[in-house]
Amino acid sequence: MMNPSKPWLQNYPEGVPHEVNISAYSSLVEMFEESFARYPNRNACEYMGKFMTYRELDYLSKNFGAYLQGLGLEPGARIAIMLPNILQFQVSMLAILRAGFVVVNVNPLYTARELEYQLKDSGASALIILENFAHVYEQIVDAVPLKKTVVTSLGELIGIKGVVVDFVVRKVKKVVPSWNLVHDKFSDALHKGSSMHLLKPNLSLDDIAFLQYTGGTTGVAKGAILLHRNILSNVFQTELWLEPGLRQRSIEQLVFLCALPMYHIFALTACALFGIRKGGLLILVPNPRDIDGFIKLLDKHPNINIFPGVNTLFNALVHRPEFLKVKLPKLLVTIGGGMAVQKIVADQWQKITGVPIAEGYGLSETSPVACVNTPLIPSFTGTIGLPVPGTEVLILDDSGLEVPYGTPGEICIRGPQVMAGYWNMPKETKNVFTADGFFKSGDIGIMNEGGYTKIVDRKKDMIVVSGFKVFPNELEEVISMMPGVLECAAIGIPNEDTGESVKIFIVRSIPSLTEEDVLNYCKKEFTNYKRPKYIEFRDDLPKTNVGKILRRELRSL
Repeated sequence: MMNPSKPWLQNYPEGVPHEVNISAYSSLVEMFEESFARYPNRNACEYMGKFMTYRELDYLSKNFGAYLQGLGLEPGARIAIMLPNILQFQVSMLAILRAGFVVVNVNPLYTARELEYQLKDSGASALIILENFAHVYEQIVDAVPLKKTVVTSLGELIGIKGVVVDFVVRKVKKVVPSWNLVHDKFSDALHKGSSMHLLKPNLSLDDIAFLQYTGGTTGVAKGAILLHRNILSNVFQTELWLEPGLRQRSIEQLVFLCALPMYHIFALTACALFGIRKGGLLILVPNPRDIDGFIKLLDKHPNINIFPGVNTLFNALVHRPEFLKVKLPKLLVTIGGGMAVQKIVADQWQKITGVPIAEGYGLSETSPVACVNTPLIPSFTGTIGLPVPGTEVLILDDSGLEVPYGTPGEICIRGPQVMAGYWNMPKETKNVFTADGFFKSGDIGIMNEGGYTKIVDRKKDMIVVSGFKVFPNELEEVISMMPGVLECAAIGIPNEDTGESVKIFIVRSIPSLTEEDVLNYCKKEFTNYKRPKYIEFRDDLPKTNVGKILRRELRSL
């Protein structure tokens, strides 16, 4: 008999187990080493047309791990990585974990203030940083003295036999560190480590693997404590969920398009770690915002199988005539996450590529995948799919009570991928968990009787007009379908009479689009209290490095 508290199980694809089992592994490191042994001659990463094999990735990460151990850091020391999607990211991330330390991912575009906060909060002992961003750390070096800083460049791996040759270095601002601090070049660190021996750490599933900082777009950034257990579970949950779709196509090696930054939890798990698990090839894209360059890269890689992305990236691509000429005949699944995928974008994507966007949902606190659509869907569903194996989802009201199907409430998640808590923030940790261990996401959703959930909006982004709740996602979804609208964002602004009013920011694709056109369109589509009172046309919208629109920044305007 079906468990009535888990309605999604009735809709699981055939062959997908209800639970996930990682008992065969003691840590992520065992999973890495298994893949190194199984796929030594396969290419692991491609960057700027050059390849690195699994054997080379094993060798370099082992050497760098030995170098890190030689720094005399305490077990469980935090080491920060401030790199874009380049070969050194994979080497560094694997080395830190193989050495028994904790990875602290840092956005390379952080300001000095943001970097200082994260280094201090995490208690980082060392930093691996691209020379282009070294001037940012230089501003705070006296406030955050580290035991060691390793500086690398886009072309750092030139000259290492069999890894990268004829590397093309783009013209970018280079800043050679000038602070009075002992630091090493990445290649020098690898050389030092090659004469040392990597000691296998005594790791368990309950040791910390990552401090993944989150909440920076909504307030003070918090370090989500992700254990080896959490990340390993999510990698296997992802594998179990995608397996039915992968079985339909006989592919010798999966090819992942890694366009999203690997310091972000979505790409970290869905590309960097899941890719290693499957012995896949990662096509590394350091700057997906260069849409022209990105389309040229896609044109060179018709063998891409797995394409994780966000709505803004898909939207930018489908509006480019050049993308219509791109052929991706081996594309198995397009995974949409990070923000709501809009139907008009998903429909255009499927029309061009022939593959629907399988929208998923997760957070840094859930490693990240909590729910996702099966790759077997014939078209975009408008939902985030079903909870992955071993995961429970409840929709709760403000009192913590479960709401009926079809009623909006807060999405709450329990499963082996859910974080242990926030780093050094016991009060914050307590506030985001229910008494029975469900993580309160802060997102509003609606679940139907089949266990499919639809995201309504973020709690903090909800607009209240005369006591009526208005969800920005709904406004943006509908207004984005209006001819002449390329992108839009909705926020609430103070209003003495109604509490708040709706304001829409629009990026036009047709210069002749007017406020009157938008207002007339909204009169047909929305009841009175949902209609925007203010409209502002802009050349662009502020976004995170992943492409998520920053409503908070728009509100601050």
